[in-house]
Amino acid sequence: MDSRTYQLLEFPKVLALVAGYCVSEPGAESVKGIRPFADKDALAQELEVMRQWLAWSAETRFRLRGFPSLDGLFAYLERPAALLDLDALWALADVLGVVKETRESLAEADEERFPLLAEKAGTDWPQKLHAALKRCLGRDGNLRDEASPELFSVRQEIRSVHNRCSKRVKDFIEGEGLSHFLQDDYVTISSDRYVVPLKANAKGRVRGIIHDYSQTGETCYCEPLFLVDLNNELQDLKQEEREAERKVFRYLTDLARQEFDALQASYGFVVMCDMLCAKAAFAGEYGARTIEIGEDSPLRLRDVRHPLLMKSGSAVPVDLELEDGQQALVVSGGNAGGKTVCLKTLGLCALMALSGLPVSAAEGSCVPAWDKVFVVLGDEQSIENSLSTFTAQIKHLSSAFGAVDSRTLVIMDEFGAGTDPSQGAALAQAVVDSILDRDAWLGVATHFPALKAYALSKERVRAASVLFHPQTKKPLYRLAYDQVGASQALDVAKEHGLPAEILERAEQYLLLDGSDTSKIVERLNALAVSRAEELEGLEAERKKLHDKRVRFNERFEREKRALIDEIQAQAQTVLKEWRDGRIGHKEARKKLAEERKKLAGSGAASATAEQPKQFQWEDVEVGESYVYGSWGKSGVAQEKDDRKKRVKIDMGGVSVWVKFSELAPATKNAEKPKAASGGSVAPSAPTALTVDLRGMRADDAVAEVARYLDNAVLSGQNRLEIIHGRGTGALRREVHDFLRTFPPVDHFALAPEDQGGDGMTIVELK
Repeated sequence: MDSRTYQLLEFPKVLALVAGYCVSEPGAESVKGIRPFADKDALAQELEVMRQWLAWSAETRFRLRGFPSLDGLFAYLERPAALLDLDALWALADVLGVVKETRESLAEADEERFPLLAEKAGTDWPQKLHAALKRCLGRDGNLRDEASPELFSVRQEIRSVHNRCSKRVKDFIEGEGLSHFLQDDYVTISSDRYVVPLKANAKGRVRGIIHDYSQTGETCYCEPLFLVDLNNELQDLKQEEREAERKVFRYLTDLARQEFDALQASYGFVVMCDMLCAKAAFAGEYGARTIEIGEDSPLRLRDVRHPLLMKSGSAVPVDLELEDGQQALVVSGGNAGGKTVCLKTLGLCALMALSGLPVSAAEGSCVPAWDKVFVVLGDEQSIENSLSTFTAQIKHLSSAFGAVDSRTLVIMDEFGAGTDPSQGAALAQAVVDSILDRDAWLGVATHFPALKAYALSKERVRAASVLFHPQTKKPLYRLAYDQVGASQALDVAKEHGLPAEILERAEQYLLLDGSDTSKIVERLNALAVSRAEELEGLEAERKKLHDKRVRFNERFEREKRALIDEIQAQAQTVLKEWRDGRIGHKEARKKLAEERKKLAGSGAASATAEQPKQFQWEDVEVGESYVYGSWGKSGVAQEKDDRKKRVKIDMGGVSVWVKFSELAPATKNAEKPKAASGGSVAPSAPTALTVDLRGMRADDAVAEVARYLDNAVLSGQNRLEIIHGRGTGALRREVHDFLRTFPPVDHFALAPEDQGGDGMTIVELK
């Protein structure tokens, strides 16, 4: 794609908009250099990285700290004799600090959910350089004394010289009584030497060398003769300090060269993170998201908006969609109705999607896997190049036509204008035919009646019209599909102040020509507007009902869970009181029955939500499925007791007599009964009255029996069947020993031979 396409679709402006969210200059420059991916695999990976970053950053609220550019530093390091100074080293330390913070934040991310981010965070790391910079650079912006033994030693000597100078000067001033001649502190530094600031009229009081005067001339800086030797010694020490610092700089520079690849990788990583942060910030501000791009994906941009129009506050969402088998969109309608904006939005969003940028479109949007976008847009006539509007269009189309293929999107705005209308329309239709023959995709805006009719009749082409308000004639900036629109040139001319006498004559000529179909098109436009408003109202109502249903379901489940938890907790309390001997057996059974009734009422309410209002005792039939509300389970009716209005229900091998009031007809989605087994039934489930211990260890089997006995007591049952198998009899003995010590057990015995014999024990509860 040429730069002309980017400029016409204002892609650089969008990149500048995204770059404004970067926290660093290199990040912003990298964003401005973004272009569509030529490799579809690389694009797919970039989009997946963006999706993972959007999800991760939304959860963690991660914010990247600003950092300086290292591009010039890297170029400088390529010189063999280059030596990094303190500022360059601080820039390195700053960047590596940001890299370390970002890597540590990403290290906490779930690797299964964010595998690509974890992979990016695992980039090469200049460990030695980072540790050395941390050791050598002080918080005051200078090298630390501990950067090297030589530097530590020489700075200690410099401090010693300073203390000696200060003491000598102080003793001299106090001894000579010269304090009232001082302009400032006892000792200061001038020309890198220790001097005494004297009032100018007292410079003869101290024997020494005058180095300088203040700007006002009221102070002179005198180096007393007794400080000359100390100052000379200080100069030697300063030179030694510079040499020691230079050695540290050389050491750190050499480390940077040794780990140059890791340093560049870390820098590239943090620049990439800056770009991702900028894209995420743009997505949050502009309601953008990554959209699907696939070989077989249709053109489907729902509620898409032009980001530059969103910035100015004038963007109106529009749907740009083609049906299956369609590859061209022909937009018609009045001037200033938004045709060109629709085409620009289509082309710009295509470039953004193919560049890995989030697009301001609704969920479910997608575009085909294009790799080229060509644009014939606007009036590009040029006097210097002897190009009219028409010849400029032909020139640009001709230069691009050879590269058009099935992965190309071509956008043409008013192609064929600027010449004879009939010939221009014929040429436009021929161009659309030829581009479709190459299996390419098209977006076209036109005023040609012939091309409008062509769009309605061609199989692979879809017609659309921009809409206007039926009364005010103001543009609505929306599209109505599978219809065409009138150009409304006279209405636009009237709105922009063309004299009435000219408009009246134009209407007369239009009537004489017999081409006035405006009334028909206005009627179609009004119908389309009405239909669009109805659809919007229905969609808003659908969303409102959906949100209401979600809230209701959440509240229902929350209250139901709270009620069940409360009743179960109360039942456990009753059972504990009975075990501890604080209440008797009858009182415990009574309290448990009361709690069961509460639970039954709650379960029945939920289970009978879809129960017919006229569900009667006569409707119960043997062999049909019903829901037992107390347990929230479904089962098959085996028998009916007409006198007591009870039904015997088989639930996965467990038969229970239940009251008719606790039953409801089973729905298609009701849970089917399941056979009870020790390994598959949750301990808390009150439905399993048979427990299978075969294959279990003794201690696990005893614990399982204890849980099932608790459930039996809570559910009001008085019988439990324990399948332990024959084997050596060890498991049976362990179970029997436990049953003898369990208070709720009335008695137990081996089952009859026809029911399992000594492989099963039947327990009767009190």
